[in-house]
Parts: sequence; structure tokens; C-alpha cells
Amino acid sequence: MMIRRRDFAFTPACLAALGLAGALPARAQAAFPSKQMTIVVPASPGGAIDLAARLIGQKLVEQWGQPVVVDNKTGATGIIGTDFVAKSAPDGHTLALVASSHAINPSMVKKLPFDTLKSFEPVVQTHVVPLVLVVAPSFPAKNLKELIAYGKANPGKLSFASSGSGGAPHFSGELFKSMAGIDMIHIPYKGSTLAHPDLLSGRVSLMFDTLAAISTQVKAGGLRAIAVTTPKRIAMLPDVPTMAEAGLPGYETSTWGGLLAPAGTPRPVVNKIATEVTRILALPDIKQRLTDAGVEPVGGTPEQFAAFIAKEMGKWAQVAKAAGIQPE
Repeated sequence: MMIRRRDFAFTPACLAALGLAGALPARAQAAFPSKQMTIVVPASPGGAIDLAARLIGQKLVEQWGQPVVVDNKTGATGIIGTDFVAKSAPDGHTLALVASSHAINPSMVKKLPFDTLKSFEPVVQTHVVPLVLVVAPSFPAKNLKELIAYGKANPGKLSFASSGSGGAPHFSGELFKSMAGIDMIHIPYKGSTLAHPDLLSGRVSLMFDTLAAISTQVKAGGLRAIAVTTPKRIAMLPDVPTMAEAGLPGYETSTWGGLLAPAGTPRPVVNKIATEVTRILALPDIKQRLTDAGVEPVGGTPEQFAAFIAKEMGKWAQVAKAAGIQPE
């Protein structure tokens, strides 16, 4: 089979060449998988969902002995790649590893080519990526309470950057506006790194960005971390409080990833994938690779992931309504 340039394939033969043949089972397990699997990543290579897909793909080959292709199908905040999976055969051999934008898109796009809930079988949440609220060292507020007080005393003067409209960093800023009761202007960029020069220079006031994207600058003193958005503090920035600890109880956001199968995929197949991926995410080497990249592995059951997606959709719909964001 011809593998396109954007695809990445793990095969038993290539693992054997790497000395990993011993990790392959003697024969294929049960009826599934019976052929090559494809994990569609609806984003460019290099991000958290791409990393998770490749790590999981390699381990699936070792365990099940079938090739796994990671296919990056980019565009429209994940809609193009996700739609491809929605219309694929419901046999478990084609999966999507979606990001948090999957739950936000219904609030941004009036006519999606699929039903966010009904077109898929949730398989397993793979990971969470904490976000960090950061400002330039010259910014007058030193902590969250001072930041909120500054915003209330200077209505309309605060601005927040994001990696683009419709993503978790954007909606995290909108949620902050709503919960803190302050007025901020959203300034979207085409990727978080393009926003950093304006953030460092003070042309924008603050930003919610992924831990992976800003941890180096925070540790070097180029940016000041005000708080992390997850319920617990994170190991890479142990001295940075959570938003709740810093003075905004109930605030919680993150970017995340998880596997979806097409609607109608047999439940035994969905359960088998979920169980295996959860096992993979708990492996010490996988946990270390993800943690080093600022990604926290999750795992769990299809039912847990389904409930999580529904909760996320409801939360972000409320944020969009409060921000006056209308689907286009």
C-alpha cells in the first residue's frame, strides 16, 4: 500500500527491524483487528493529539500485530478529518483522535457535516493538556486577584491572545471574562507561537496557552505564570496555583484528546480498543513521553468519555452564549 507523505505507518516488519519483533503476539488476537488500522489526526503533526496517536499506534502494533497508520487530515478546526471518520466503515479499523475543538465546534459552526454526538462511538479519553494563564513580566498584576481588580478598574483595556478562534485557549479566555466579570478583547492568532511576541512586548495583556507551548519561557522568566486551569497543580510548574486556589473557584478548562469510532461500531470492538489504549497510557515509558511533552494521560471507559464530551459541549455552549458568539 502506498503511504502518503503526511501518513506515518507502524508495521510488524518495521518494528522487527527495530528489534521489537519479540513484542508482537504469536498470532493475531480474536477477530479484531483483522487488517490495517488507521488513526486519523484532524490536525497538523507535532501537537498533543498527534503525539498521542503515534505513541498509541506503535503499542497497538506490538500488541495486536496489525499495521497502524497515523493520517493527519487537517482543516476547519478538525472538522475535515473527523468527518472522514464519521463516514468510514463502522468496524473499528478507522478511528479519529480528536481534540477539545470537537466539543466546541457545535458552538462555532452552524452546519456541521456530522452530528457531534450521534455520528460517533466515543472510545476513550486519551489525555489532558493543562493550560496556563500567562502575562509579560512587566504586566502590573502579579497574581489573579490583582489581575481581576485591574480589569475591573480599567474596563476595555485588557486583551487576550489565543491560538485561533474556536479552540480551548480562546474559550478559556471567554470563560474567564464571564466568571471574573471583566471586559477583555479577544485577539486570535494563527497558532500560539505567533502570539508570543505581542504577549512578551505587552501589545496583548494575557493568554491562556498550553503548558507545552509556554513552559520553557515561564521557567526562563520570559513570561509570568499566574495560574493553571486544571483542578490540580501540575508537576512541571509546582509553584503555580490553580485558578481556584488563586481566587476563581469553579474555573476549570484544558485541551484534551480522545478516540472516536464511527457510529455503529460494535460495542465489543469499542470496549476492546478502550481497554487496550487505557493499558497503553499507563505504561511507564508512554506516561513519561507524554508528561515530558506537557501532556497528562487519562484512559477510562467509553461511557466515561461519552459523558465527558456531553459535559464539555454543554459548558462551551454556555460560554459561547455569554460571549455573544453566534455559529457561522
